[in-house]
Amino acid sequence: MNEMRPQTRTVTVEREIAHAPERIWRALTQPELMREWLMQTDFAAQVDHSFTMRSDWGSVDCKVLAIEPLRSLSYTWSAMGLESVVTWTLTPTASGTHLRMEQSGFRHDQEQAYQGAKSGWKDFFGKLDALLAKA
Repeated sequence: MNEMRPQTRTVTVEREIAHAPERIWRALTQPELMREWLMQTDFAAQVDHSFTMRSDWGSVDCKVLAIEPLRSLSYTWSAMGLESVVTWTLTPTASGTHLRMEQSGFRHDQEQAYQGAKSGWKDFFGKLDALLAKA
């Protein structure tokens, strides 16, 4: 049987976080906070804003696609031949926020980038948790 494979794959990370959406939103959108858990950046929360994220392994070129304050944020993520889209979704819960991150657009010939993103986002989420735990 010849199965149809999807054109691209997606890395998804979901967490229940015991903080209000407002606090998490700040960590996702304020460059000085993004620097602490993600990368150095000149991000601005406005549609069509182009920005760069930099780390010791290189840089990522990005552009804001959509913003719904305290609810969702989406931007392109272009690095080393990977053209993808990162989308954050925040859903208020009784105990805080359900945070979902999807990075979509990994072609099947980009296995290294796909596996790297899977482990990288786990690290980023660990740093985000640590940042949010600070008073």
